[in-house]
Amino acid sequence: MVEHLVDVVLMFEGDRQQMFRVLRGIKNRFGSTSELGLFAMEGEGLVGVEDPSRLLLEERPVDRPGSIVVAAFEGTRPLMVEVQALLVRSFGTPRRVVSGMDPHRVALVLAVIERHLGIKISEMDAYFKVTGGISLDDPALDLGVLVAALSSFTGKAVSCEWAVCGEVGLTGEIRRVPRLAERVKEAMGLGFTRVLVPGALSSVQPGLVTVAATRVSEVVARLGLESAEE
Repeated sequence: MVEHLVDVVLMFEGDRQQMFRVLRGIKNRFGSTSELGLFAMEGEGLVGVEDPSRLLLEERPVDRPGSIVVAAFEGTRPLMVEVQALLVRSFGTPRRVVSGMDPHRVALVLAVIERHLGIKISEMDAYFKVTGGISLDDPALDLGVLVAALSSFTGKAVSCEWAVCGEVGLTGEIRRVPRLAERVKEAMGLGFTRVLVPGALSSVQPGLVTVAATRVSEVVARLGLESAEE
């Protein structure tokens, strides 16, 4: 009842095991919602993070299978986040553990991989997380889940020059996401030189190549994960 009456509702999220704290706008009668403020807990208290994308990727492993950077959005803020996946043989009922994103969307992407790429994900334990202790609800994370899962399955690392963003459809298509230009700009600002995006045409601009894909099979080819189809 109180939430219905007030003009603004803010959610302060955090875990004492994590350095970051998130202030999220749930309701705003006079402005946009889903806004996100990122803070770090320092010795003197909470300190605002000026460049959250760079800080979130600071400890990202290089050339390790099961990791990919996604150009995500939260409210009006572009964020570069790392999505990690670990697929291992199951010795019983396969487990699905997801942290930092919608587990239902992850389940849909896994079903697409099995149906359209012929990989028996249903026979494996699958673990996914968005690193840094934050939670996001962005359709662009779909492509990150897909790439991280394929990378873990094949044991092939995706080059650290790559970032991705895109929604995965149930028929195996890669669909566009809002504010694509701002996502690409954020990736370029952090030094990424290739961004895999939805669409049919690739383009080259100084310092950056955007590589388009329309199907999950094209994603496999673009990122050198062909053995995933075997």
